[in-house]
Formats: sequence, C-alpha cells, structure tokens
Amino acid sequence: MNDRLFPVSQETYTSDDYYTPKWIFDALGVHFDLDVACPPQGPLHTPCTNYYTQETDGLLSPWAGNVFMNPPFSKPNDWAYKFMEHKNGVCLVPFSKSRWFDALWQNADAVVALPYNLRFDGHHRGSIFIACAMFAYGQHNVEALHKSGIGRTR
Repeated sequence: MNDRLFPVSQETYTSDDYYTPKWIFDALGVHFDLDVACPPQGPLHTPCTNYYTQETDGLLSPWAGNVFMNPPFSKPNDWAYKFMEHKNGVCLVPFSKSRWFDALWQNADAVVALPYNLRFDGHHRGSIFIACAMFAYGQHNVEALHKSGIGRTR
C-alpha cells in the first residue's frame, strides 16, 4: 500500500468530489459502521456511525465493522485492495480495465452495475462519463443489493 494518498488537507473541491447520492442509501437501507472516504465536512447522506475524511485518511486508518466506500476515482487501486481485505461492506467504484477491478469482479460476494446516467452529489452535482458499479461483501450487504432495486445483482 502506498503512503498517504493526499499529503495535505483538502481546502478546495477537487475532481474527486463526486459523492454518492442519497437515493442509493435509501435503496440499500443499510446503516454502516464506517464511511472510509467522506467529504471534508462529513457524510452528506451516508447512514454511518463513524467516518474518515481526507484529513483522517481512511486509506491508512483502521477499518472496523460494515464499511461504505466511494473512493477517489483518480486513484482507487489501494482503496479497492483494502476493501477486498476487509470483506465487509459496500463500495461504489468506476468500471476499470485494471487488476483491482478484475479482482473485485471475481471475488466480491455481489455486484450490481449502476445506471449509465448516475448523477452524483457534492460540488459537481452531475454525471461523470464513467460507468460505475457497487460491490458487496457480507450476507447483509448482499441482501441489501438484491432488495435495492438498483439493478440486476449477481
């Protein structure tokens, strides 16, 4: 795993500031113990008990319980591998022709492709031109994906 992803605290919005829309959390109906990659001001919509921001560095901090992860899309590699090691939670990531994506595809307990026109919240409040998927580990999270109605879950 690399050193700290962001060596300085976030003072302005970046190209990674695309936050998970509330309707996804509503559809999942899951309360998470930890959101590992929150906006600087804390969770916008994530139903969670604890969270890490860029300042508290969710990539290097310990993860516990059921986690939600929407990592910085500019550099998801280390985040994806840490999520796979943790094996308890739901993540939202971009489709990618990469080893980390292939490993998630092959090993996660469940996956669902998100709508092609997914609109994110936050500073940009819009779509990005990258297809995205959600992966889950843990029976509770797998059931939530299946029941969410977001899409066909495998």
